[in-house]
Amino acid sequence: MRAVAVSPHLDDAVFSAGAALSALVRAGWAVTVVTAFTAGLPEPRGFALACQTDKGLAPEVDYLALRRAEDAAALRRLGVPALVHLPFPEAPHRGYASAPELFAGVRADDDVAMALAPALAEQLEGADLVLAPLGLGGHADHLQVLAALGDRPLVRWHDLPYALREPVPPGAHPGPADAEDTARKLDACAAYATQLGFQFGDEATMRARLAAVPERFDRELTV
Repeated sequence: MRAVAVSPHLDDAVFSAGAALSALVRAGWAVTVVTAFTAGLPEPRGFALACQTDKGLAPEVDYLALRRAEDAAALRRLGVPALVHLPFPEAPHRGYASAPELFAGVRADDDVAMALAPALAEQLEGADLVLAPLGLGGHADHLQVLAALGDRPLVRWHDLPYALREPVPPGAHPGPADAEDTARKLDACAAYATQLGFQFGDEATMRARLAAVPERFDRELTV
């Protein structure tokens, strides 16, 4: 059995569904994480540059290369054997000019989903299970991934950390994931060193907050 998790960014699948991915691996599934937006610009400017300098990274650092390496390390910690980094630029590199704009819906001139759709279709060929975000928080990149996936059947995760600020959707079934899978998830999340301060403050806070989150998605997935 083959499962494919479609992650908008280089951390979304692990932050949101790392325990489920670990459970799938331990149950013998062939798991692949496909990340849509992993290509940076050679000389980022404006908001795109600020997205790395506000994390303490110098302008000359290849930010996306660093994040791709973090992603590979995180998935190794989960035991996920396969990852695919698609060469599409994330929203700040497509002209979104501020943090509020990222969460204000998809811009009329942003047609990246049209190119992303066939690339994802190729990666999902033969998949028995497709995992993807629910779209909580309204980040443009998450919405574009869902648009590119179209109407195919999906098992969806609650987008973390955005879901921490959202009400529990109707029909959700709170409950802890397996302790071993949760521990692997938290260790994998720690690999995203460039993101921990921005998203959580520090690693200890990340571990505390994600350990306390009801693993709504993981509870719903039976393997």
